[in-house]
Amino acid sequence: MRTIAGLNKCMHFEVITIRDIARELGLSVSTVSKALRDSHEISSKTKLLVQDYAREHNYRPNPIAQSLKQGQSKSIGVVVPAINNQFFSQVIDGIESVAYSNGYNVIITQTHERYDMEVQNVEHLVHRSIDGLLISLCTETQNVEHLQKLHRQGLPIVFFDRVSNDIETHKVIADNYKGAYDATSHLLETGYKDIAHITSTANASVTTERLAGYKQALADADVAVQNDYIKFCPNGTDLTAKVETALDELLALNTPPQALFTAWDTITTTVLALLHKRGLRVPQDIALVGFSNTTLADILNPSLTAVHQPGFEMGKTAIEMLLALIKAKYPIEEFETKVLPTQLFVRASSVKA
Repeated sequence: MRTIAGLNKCMHFEVITIRDIARELGLSVSTVSKALRDSHEISSKTKLLVQDYAREHNYRPNPIAQSLKQGQSKSIGVVVPAINNQFFSQVIDGIESVAYSNGYNVIITQTHERYDMEVQNVEHLVHRSIDGLLISLCTETQNVEHLQKLHRQGLPIVFFDRVSNDIETHKVIADNYKGAYDATSHLLETGYKDIAHITSTANASVTTERLAGYKQALADADVAVQNDYIKFCPNGTDLTAKVETALDELLALNTPPQALFTAWDTITTTVLALLHKRGLRVPQDIALVGFSNTTLADILNPSLTAVHQPGFEMGKTAIEMLLALIKAKYPIEEFETKVLPTQLFVRASSVKA
């Protein structure tokens, strides 16, 4: 096979700067800068020379340098636990829909539910000179000093979904309490009394709120809360093993649960897969209701009864609140926690034949 000399080399794309143009044309940096801005101080001949050279050599102005001169980077940092989670994907869509229309770029990072990654990602974003930060805490996070320090220094921060009560700022959450209450009440009204709850790490704000809704629904129906029916499975790389252990323990009880209420998207789909693996029929042998934003809920086998969170709306609301902080001419001292409604979609996984 023939090769043509020079065409099989890997080309390196080089970005030229104003200084490069000035050096090549024998002009001052100031003259080149003014020529590129079409300043009246520079002759037409020099402007044409500079602009032609810049165009031929693919010169592009540095948006970061330009925005820093104006005191803003026009960039928003976003920290989520997992991008492949459909709920967080929907949140990101909402964030981007508002950010881009307002001239802001979005830098997205994920923590994989690790506290050290959360700290590292926040530090990286701050070094990129972001104008503000949107963050949903990972399940390992208990100490938020890495965020408190930035908040004290004046960085606009808005929490969404998983929030901290240790920082006074805007927050956007779903109505986790009511979503869990509605899910548990639905199972009770359908005729199930022995209802187990599988959730994530105990310290997460959403875990606390959903657990409270589950317990209150039982109490309102005069059904005793059984601690053996409550299982915590912190998100992480070994989540499937944790959920499998929890499910085995529940099924081994003297009175195994008739129904399961699972409080996290990934836990819900993992439980459904494990029940199939054990040959248990849903809902004939055990009913299932989850918190899930999966778009596949209707076509799962069986279709999944689930509490839906308004992910897209949460993202839109969070970025709107953040932009209000960024654009505020005076320090903001009053903050708001917006609670968005959830909705229970009843499908086959919880309905008795």
